[in-house]
Amino acid sequence: MEAAQLVLDQGIDAAVVLRSHPSRPDRTVMPYADIDDLPWPVRAHLPFHAQEIYRAAFNNAWEQYASRGERQRERIAHRVAWAAVKHK
Repeated sequence: MEAAQLVLDQGIDAAVVLRSHPSRPDRTVMPYADIDDLPWPVRAHLPFHAQEIYRAAFNNAWEQYASRGERQRERIAHRVAWAAVKHK
């Protein structure tokens, strides 16, 4: 099974936990500040460089689709991230 399918099948959209920004509690930081924050299926099935691409693409899409509902925003961000990994 592809890592992208694992991400979708295991409900990863429910796994992103937003943390408060240390100096601005009214703002949140990117869901994946570090490679170690990525969902387990992504870390387990992608090489390190692909994980970096996934993290960067996810965080960018997360910001870009901020106006969407939380679940839709997250689902889109995971799909964008996986597409970026496939493209590179």
